[in-house]
Amino acid sequence: MKLDGRRDFHEARWDEPILMEMGAPGQRAILTEAIEPEVAQAAGDPVPAGYRRAQPPKLPELGQMQLLRHYLRLSQETIGADINIDIGLGTCTMKYNPKIHESFVRDPRFAELHPYQDEATTQGILQVMYETEQYLKAISGMDRFSLNPAGGSQGIFSNVAVIHAYHQARGEGEQRNEIITTILSHPGNAGTAAALGYKVITLYPDESGIPDLEALKAAVSEHTAALLITNPEDTGIYNEKIRQFVDIVHAAGGLCVYDQANLNGLMGITRARDAGFDLCQFNLHKTFSSPHGSQGPGSGAQGCTAELAKFLPVPTVEFDGEKYYLDYNRPDSIGKLRKFYGVPAVVLRAYAYIRSLGAQGLKQVSELSILNNNYLLKKMEAVQGITMPWAPGKRRLEQARLSWEELTRDTGVTTDDIDRRIVDYGFQSYFASHHPRIIPEPFTPEACETYSKADIDEYTGALKAIAEEAYADPDLVKTAPHAAALATPMVGDRLDNMDTFACTWRAYQKRKS
Repeated sequence: MKLDGRRDFHEARWDEPILMEMGAPGQRAILTEAIEPEVAQAAGDPVPAGYRRAQPPKLPELGQMQLLRHYLRLSQETIGADINIDIGLGTCTMKYNPKIHESFVRDPRFAELHPYQDEATTQGILQVMYETEQYLKAISGMDRFSLNPAGGSQGIFSNVAVIHAYHQARGEGEQRNEIITTILSHPGNAGTAAALGYKVITLYPDESGIPDLEALKAAVSEHTAALLITNPEDTGIYNEKIRQFVDIVHAAGGLCVYDQANLNGLMGITRARDAGFDLCQFNLHKTFSSPHGSQGPGSGAQGCTAELAKFLPVPTVEFDGEKYYLDYNRPDSIGKLRKFYGVPAVVLRAYAYIRSLGAQGLKQVSELSILNNNYLLKKMEAVQGITMPWAPGKRRLEQARLSWEELTRDTGVTTDDIDRRIVDYGFQSYFASHHPRIIPEPFTPEACETYSKADIDEYTGALKAIAEEAYADPDLVKTAPHAAALATPMVGDRLDNMDTFACTWRAYQKRKS
């Protein structure tokens, strides 16, 4: 039943201790088997004396029933992706993850694979990785892909490393020490470039909401190593001048990288290579449907032209006509980005997603995403206190950057207050999108293809109700959440003081003592 435009929601709230404070010595949830005598004899001393602990590690000791109860209670205090509408987490593409794909990943024949297994015993997953690369090549127009990067920023980092290797090989590594990006591209572009020692030049949008083309012309020089750009940026506005951007940078001798972490509105509609880009990067855990893992697992698949392929990280997955194998013999490679060969579980989910939809299905995903997003924006026009900066009336693609500035000016209620209040409506906090806050009081929704019209109506109805609350009773919103498991998070000195801050139990115990 819906009350005042929202569900009658109240989250479970348990006074649950952390695991390290629970249990008693000697309690066990699982008993591990001893090493088989034959194995121990063959291995000699399986744990050399130098690796043995002087004392057993301090681990929680709980029975199985207590352990299960603990995690079930915590799960009741979490608004997970499968029990709420995640439209608010813009740029993250929180879509439904088909459960049949999860069954593939959890199958013991896959889940128990070991990265050190002989390749003769891993032909199945190597084939999946090889074929996934072929699909990504078709989707992007690129000539080669690496599935080694474990997330979006690592994929961008790998692109910057390839850029550096390319210019080094041409004898211009020292000269080309600048990378151009934009303020509304994903922050990983500037961050990874700076981490690899480049001077970062940042372009700001013009009145149309796209990066200023004249500013780009002024920024390029013989020092330009590359342009790293997202299109559409987090505003959702598609840059129709993108080919001009690419041509200007190429004329100056630089490379161009298309950050397509969020491809959800472009599949089957545009391709990175067709716009002239030299490299691109996809987040398989966004567009290609794999659950977000909060800093992992992920897969920042990295694509490039044939000219740059020799610099890709090792290993690549190859096929000689009879067998699949990992190729480490790549002398020009930038090397390894992570242990082993990527995150196969995410790749397998993406492979299943692509195979289940096919080319026309992927295009339909993008078309529905664009339709859903623009329907949502039309509904948001009726919400008092919200505006859409830049290019009024212009269509957005799979997301849009909105602003609560008017509501804040009228009521004192901020986007962070709304972010906390929406939890009381049964939705996950919307992430207070997005930094840098060059748009005051920002909010970035993304209604991707898996949400129904009813879902969008419910979500926008909740925002409309919260805006009305802000005008009628701003303190109600500013003191939220009221129905959630957790109250307003700590802010200020308690989180900033490194003398008291601790992020693990052992660190907390040391600080407390």
